[in-house]
Amino acid sequence: MIVPSAVLGQRAGAVAPSDKVVIAGIGIGGRGMASVNTVLRYQDTRFVAICDVKKQRREIIKKLIDERYQNSDCMMYAYQEELLARPDIDAVIIATPEFWHAPLSVQAAHAGKDVFCEKPCSMSIQESRALADAFRRTGRIYQAGTQRRNGPNFVWAIEAARTGKLGKLQTVHANVGTYIMWPPIPSKDWLPEEPEPPKEVLDWDRWLGPCPWRPYNSFYVTGGGGWNNWYDFHGGGILEWGSHTVDLCQWAADCDETHAVEYVPKGANGAPYSVHCTYSNGIKLVMRDGNNLGKRLPDDGWLGMGSCSVRFEGDEGWVETGDGGRIAVSDNLRGDAPARLSDSLVLHNHWRDFIECIKTRSQPRANADRACNSHITCHAAFIAFELGRRLTWDPAKEEFVNDAEANRMRSRALRKPWAV
Repeated sequence: MIVPSAVLGQRAGAVAPSDKVVIAGIGIGGRGMASVNTVLRYQDTRFVAICDVKKQRREIIKKLIDERYQNSDCMMYAYQEELLARPDIDAVIIATPEFWHAPLSVQAAHAGKDVFCEKPCSMSIQESRALADAFRRTGRIYQAGTQRRNGPNFVWAIEAARTGKLGKLQTVHANVGTYIMWPPIPSKDWLPEEPEPPKEVLDWDRWLGPCPWRPYNSFYVTGGGGWNNWYDFHGGGILEWGSHTVDLCQWAADCDETHAVEYVPKGANGAPYSVHCTYSNGIKLVMRDGNNLGKRLPDDGWLGMGSCSVRFEGDEGWVETGDGGRIAVSDNLRGDAPARLSDSLVLHNHWRDFIECIKTRSQPRANADRACNSHITCHAAFIAFELGRRLTWDPAKEEFVNDAEANRMRSRALRKPWAV
């Protein structure tokens, strides 16, 4: 009997099948496709199955996978329960609309799967906590799709803040998006009913999943994220970039294990807005509307260096960076800071972090606890903005202080049988 050298991992660059991380996808659209294409470049991974409520999406992904591996082995599923029951699958990519993120992640963890989940990771404070608790109990590995944690320019800026290059850190700024594209409070209206497609083409009831039922409208299910500006499907505009930038600010402020304790909203839903927050260590967090993709606002020194930009200010200097890799610093740091760090491999870096942590059973940079805490800060800011008043938060009890109305908003009812 002749055993091919690739099976033993002896061929140059080959990885034995038993050493490959077996991956499947759930709800792979435009954003998830970037992760799938990244995984397909690796020798130590194997993509084997796709689950989607849309028949067309299932077929697109199967065609891509089968062409890559030159076979017809990629399996298609309409129900995630069938995919998650497969014992050969090690990890899943979850790239559905965000209202499915927490329920699917928890379900996958209980099925023994590691999870790479796109952001935002939750729809409420309660979901954020349930997500972190599920991965702690099950011992599974979770990586949030907040890939800027592995972006070299962001890492440089964070290290500058954490190592004293800025002096004593005072204020961190998070660009949470633009009200023009994502108003902080999504619409609570419904679109007009349209004829529902056949279930085998699109399972509308399964697409809605944990959301309140509403009539079908094709705009909700468009590839461009038509669900984004509707309250039942979205956790609020602050989460769009806040799940990235508030996450980076908490890391820079050494607050990965906690949340801001005070929230002061400013502005209106249809105009530039901000939420001014404070951590228990005294560091200020300003969640700010970029007003057209991060461009500069006229009232302060914020440069607005593109999408998902952050700025860290200390008593001796400041640093600001955003997508694209450019880094701006105060005069006293010009000799230390690179003008730009390439961000071309950010998603690759993020995925390699996840793959290596699956193998070693260690925690990745964007693990469930960190995602939970940064999302809780974003959700609390959203609640303050929606109520239009200052709120005080107790991180230990995970409740607002003396505000029953705000505390009722920490969770959302999920349509049965879905739960977290």
